[in-house]
Amino acid sequence: MASPAEALSRGFLDAIFTDKDKAEALYPVPVMQCLQIKPMAQSAAQGGERYRLVMSDGDNYVQAVLAAAANAAVRDDILKRGSLVRIHGYTTNTTNNKHIILILTLDVITQFGEVEKIGDPSPLNKIAPEATTISGNDFYGAKKETSAAPQSMPSRPAPSNNAAMGNIHPIEGLSPYSHKWTIKARVTSKSDIKRWHKASGEGKLFSVNLLDESGEIKATGFNDQCDMFFDMLQEGSVYYISAPCRVQIAKKQFSNLSHDYEMTFENGTSIVKAEDQSSVPQMRFNFCNIQDLQNVEKDNTVDIIGVLKEVGEESQITSKKTGQPFSKRDLTIVDDTGYSVRVTVWGAMASSFEAPTESVLAFKGTKVSDFNGKSLSLLSSGTMSVDPDISDAHRLKGWYDSTGRTDSFATHQNTSGMGTAGGRKDELKTIAQVKEENIGVDDQQYYSIKATIVFIRNENFAYPACPREECKNKKVVSMGDGTWRCESCDSTHDRAEYRYIMSINVADHTNHQWLSCFDETGRTIMGMSATELTEIQQTDDARFKSIFESVNCQTLKFRCRAKMDTYGGAQKMRYQVFSATPVDYTSESKRLLDLIKQYD
Repeated sequence: MASPAEALSRGFLDAIFTDKDKAEALYPVPVMQCLQIKPMAQSAAQGGERYRLVMSDGDNYVQAVLAAAANAAVRDDILKRGSLVRIHGYTTNTTNNKHIILILTLDVITQFGEVEKIGDPSPLNKIAPEATTISGNDFYGAKKETSAAPQSMPSRPAPSNNAAMGNIHPIEGLSPYSHKWTIKARVTSKSDIKRWHKASGEGKLFSVNLLDESGEIKATGFNDQCDMFFDMLQEGSVYYISAPCRVQIAKKQFSNLSHDYEMTFENGTSIVKAEDQSSVPQMRFNFCNIQDLQNVEKDNTVDIIGVLKEVGEESQITSKKTGQPFSKRDLTIVDDTGYSVRVTVWGAMASSFEAPTESVLAFKGTKVSDFNGKSLSLLSSGTMSVDPDISDAHRLKGWYDSTGRTDSFATHQNTSGMGTAGGRKDELKTIAQVKEENIGVDDQQYYSIKATIVFIRNENFAYPACPREECKNKKVVSMGDGTWRCESCDSTHDRAEYRYIMSINVADHTNHQWLSCFDETGRTIMGMSATELTEIQQTDDARFKSIFESVNCQTLKFRCRAKMDTYGGAQKMRYQVFSATPVDYTSESKRLLDLIKQYD
């Protein structure tokens, strides 16, 4: 077996920046040593870590940047200082008198482990000499200021079925210092045309996200370029895009991509649809599982994937900024962490949504909200894929078909500032545990119990509410003439919509507890609306009483909140039900078997 020093591709760095054709012939898979690893400043909201390296071939060393797709080598502690690596994909750049290599793909030669610095490499100085040394913990070492005009940027050609396009530049390597380039990229999302009207004038724009194997970047077309390219660029298709095209610092508040820069189409920008549509990746995701959303800060952007459990009705809201109505729809997805989350989609996507429940949905670019618990909202620059052909989707589909369909799921709802019970998957408690652990004494807390209904008060079980949705179920008062008055909307109605406000007593094998229930829970328990039950009360007293008797002895899983309230100057614990669901006996059997195994 060759020694580490013999394994290095000596001379590679000198060759690649002077005669790249020769370098690629001599060193098809170059081997270099990593001398330094340093994280670049990058926020989680901008796509996570990026790493800057110093790479040596034994004779020379250069700065290098690790592409996001190769981050796992550092994150998993495989690539370390001193490691020897094979470089399978790369491109080169020369900026501000510095040679830089962008490493797209690599693998670490693990049999050598961590090796001391091989040889005495010097900085590559084909442009201007730099007195630099690699020693101690310095990343770049000490430099002398030099001045020299930068040379043109050589780049490693990517396979192309269109020779006229020349060498293809990776998206990851685009910067304001790159001038003559062509990228081959897939349009992963395209916005609608947006118009603006100001005192200084008016205009229009649209934007697309462009993806290749190295990264993803946003591109925008204004006015003439909007007219020229909007119909041409179609989601899912691959194009050659060539400069001139302005590349500037990305405005992160308008994009969910990690690239430091973004593009603006200009007069002269060339866009040609590629004949080969298969050589560019379809979509790149960086998924956060649903359970881990509890650790993501408000307003961060994440990619999420899950099985569609529920589809809400389309609703209309009015934009505060424009005064125009637009559509929204809430979707509930679940994954194999045992959690569910609400994802809101907007506009045309909300109106035309047709995916059936139990589909796998992958969202790219959702904004995290912590209002009333964690939820997600799909950004205008985001995308949704139904049953994508990716490994995560296949895994979730297999899990859901085998066991997930019968699982119960915790939510992140009301987990912001809710005490120690918030934000974690439910641990089923006994009623005795709820009281012994003083749940809710110091702050409101959430818990779940499995209990049996033993008594329901049939007096004052419901109240008359305004039938208008915008009144949010405010109480109405009978006017004595068959009409009902709502003070909230200042109007009179021919009828009232009754809503449950029930007190129930439940018990398990350890104790009993009084719970307050509202309309949704009441419907689950009684099997009918409060309006229907009120009509029966007014017309058939015997049937009314029998309905209450018949629902006793139901065993349900209750999701509750414990909170200390004050009544007449005295404190009293109040337990309120947020949801009641029938017991899933398959899941419950598994839970009991797990408990039995603990005793074994």
